[in-house]
Amino acid sequence: MLLVTILISLLYSTLMTGRIFNPSSTSLAPARQPTVVAHEGAGLRDQLQRPLRDLRISVTDRCNFRCTYCMPREVFGADHAFLPQPQLLSFEEIVRVATIAVQMGVQKIRLTGGEPLLRKHIENLIELLSQLRTPDGQPVELAMTTNATLLAQKAQALKDAGLHRVTVSLDALDSARFTQLSDSQVAVERVLAGIEKAAEVGLAPVKVNMVVRKGINDDQIIPMARYFKGRGHALRFIEYMDVGNTNGWNMAEVITGAQIVEQLAHEFEIEPVAADYYGEVADRYRYVDGSGEFGIITSVSNPFCGDCTRMRLSPEGQFFLCLFASRGYDVRSLLRSQATDNEIAAHLMEVWRGRGDRYSELRGQNQAPREKIEMSYIGG
Repeated sequence: MLLVTILISLLYSTLMTGRIFNPSSTSLAPARQPTVVAHEGAGLRDQLQRPLRDLRISVTDRCNFRCTYCMPREVFGADHAFLPQPQLLSFEEIVRVATIAVQMGVQKIRLTGGEPLLRKHIENLIELLSQLRTPDGQPVELAMTTNATLLAQKAQALKDAGLHRVTVSLDALDSARFTQLSDSQVAVERVLAGIEKAAEVGLAPVKVNMVVRKGINDDQIIPMARYFKGRGHALRFIEYMDVGNTNGWNMAEVITGAQIVEQLAHEFEIEPVAADYYGEVADRYRYVDGSGEFGIITSVSNPFCGDCTRMRLSPEGQFFLCLFASRGYDVRSLLRSQATDNEIAAHLMEVWRGRGDRYSELRGQNQAPREKIEMSYIGG
């Protein structure tokens, strides 16, 4: 019944507007009334004609790292009040939201945090999500972003539960530098072991994300590329972003994607690779000798807001429409009332239809809002 209601709404909106989504276009349209159209089945579009394709679910606001660009210890110290367990969405509530979102066009779900492997019995949630199917019967892609400290011991259980692949955050190979950047007592070898174990059990290709900061870890660009070249993993260099309000972001610490590529081109023979799908965030390059590829994520110097297809769900049940959002939209109160699936679907549709977020494009115009949600709470 839910799917029928959604399809009727989508068909009506398409007939009324006559607009069809063009996946080859990444240009931004001027602000206008929200629109919903059919595209590859049931699919919503926001004010900038971007479809809903990805749902990122933060399952906890807790983390065992204190990375300075995400969760600095001086802010998130021993006395910091994290969300109490009763406020977190239960696995059943998460699955209910995900089920509705999949019927409305979501094709990929990523579990984030905090550190998602700190959420007890996370493999049970994955098993439930792995049963979801799109309206045309296809399985939903399930991924996870993790710091990999617990990955080696949990990788097999995650794979057995139905997880498809993982992305690992790793900002340095040098042991002392890694300890400094993560502000933890974890050895970098533990993270590397987690990456290899994930690949061994089939959570591959493993993506490895490195946030690059000038004067902090930019000397690790080439060592990271050398280490992962030929190992079958996809290394991705990320420009240092002004996520949240506590990381003391300074544009002077940004190494642009073009500068990173220039460094790598001096060391290796590389060439660009076409995107795999609409909305892919990384500009991809491959080593000409066939030993793999890497990606560049340029949210600061070359924003990709125009084809962003991601909605985020916070640990306690708020929808966020951008990594840099200033506000969320409550869904937990509906989940814990007598609201029907159709009512929750209508709420999700209204939120996405009203979406006009494009923070990274406005950043350079000094028009971006100052208050932003913390990345440690909503996930990357």
